Amino acid sequence: MDMYAVRTLRSQPLRLALTVGGIALCIVLMLFLLAVYRGVADGSVEYIRQNRADLWVLQDNATNILRGSSLIRPEQILAISRAPGVRTAAPVLFLLSTIRRGDRVGTIFLTGFDPGAGLGGPPALAWGRGPRADDEIVLDRSFAMKFGFKAGEEVDLQGRRLKLVGISRGTNAFVIQYAFVTLRFARDLIGVPGLATCVMVNAEPGAEIGPIREEICDVLAGLQAYDQATFLANNVHEMRSGFLPLLYTVAAIGSVVLTAILSLLLSVNILERRKDFAILKTLGAPSGFLWGLVVKQAALIASVSCAAALALFFPLVRLIERVSPEVTAKSTPGQVAGVAAAVLLMSLASSLAAVRRLRRIYVLEAFS
Repeated sequence: MDMYAVRTLRSQPLRLALTVGGIALCIVLMLFLLAVYRGVADGSVEYIRQNRADLWVLQDNATNILRGSSLIRPEQILAISRAPGVRTAAPVLFLLSTIRRGDRVGTIFLTGFDPGAGLGGPPALAWGRGPRADDEIVLDRSFAMKFGFKAGEEVDLQGRRLKLVGISRGTNAFVIQYAFVTLRFARDLIGVPGLATCVMVNAEPGAEIGPIREEICDVLAGLQAYDQATFLANNVHEMRSGFLPLLYTVAAIGSVVLTAILSLLLSVNILERRKDFAILKTLGAPSGFLWGLVVKQAALIASVSCAAALALFFPLVRLIERVSPEVTAKSTPGQVAGVAAAVLLMSLASSLAAVRRLRRIYVLEAFS
């Protein structure tokens, strides 16, 4: 049965090649969407994941830093630092700013932090060090590659010249990238001293987090505090709500196209070999045998398409990342296995849709 299925497919090599190519491109699309999602997911929240604080304090009703708006006043920051059980309170200021290089302008998520606080800085460095002075900056690796910034160069940030002292990793949120400066510089940039977007709080050794959180939320009006796990979950939820619907829509379209292509090919093969199937029925072949032929053809096409997709996917991703450095794609064996399993299930669905045509083939057709 396997050899008959192979011979049937090889009888039309051009059609088979076009079908495998079309299905492989659909698989590449699904793999790429999953890889981009993984890259965006890591880049969006890696800053929060690596800057581990006992509590993240924001303005009331702000639950995240990705799409939330929060401003904490200087007196509130001082009160947080003096709350019982608080060891350190590190204010951080997030701003949307622009960097110019020649005629090109790029938007960045500027992060102002206190270098001496030990919190709020880049999650990881690919090169160099964090900013220590007000005339220094750290750029995301993807942003630096896109605009061609090199170590030690000057960066024009809203007309101010800053020295590039480091390149960060895990700070590419796809649509925007992080950049890091001192808190004093960020405050001076907006012309309002003392403000912060959030405050990262670490408790004294042995101190309970619950009472500190209650002190901040109940005594200091207008503030809300989240533990590390809750705040990370809030930002992950915000990232998914803005990105997952698009991912699901495009992946669903690719799945429908894949299933339709395969179902059409199998149906055409059955129609072209209608007399062969009628002869097999005349010889007493059971329905399960005939259905198995179609299912085997679908499985063979799906397997070859998966192999072709994998051969195309990784070189294509490297090419895209070279052309568009802001696109960060991260693939895992689990993602590849999941897509392969989904493709096999879709091939089964396609074969089930095609085998209905076998019921319309009658024994007498063998003698026509």
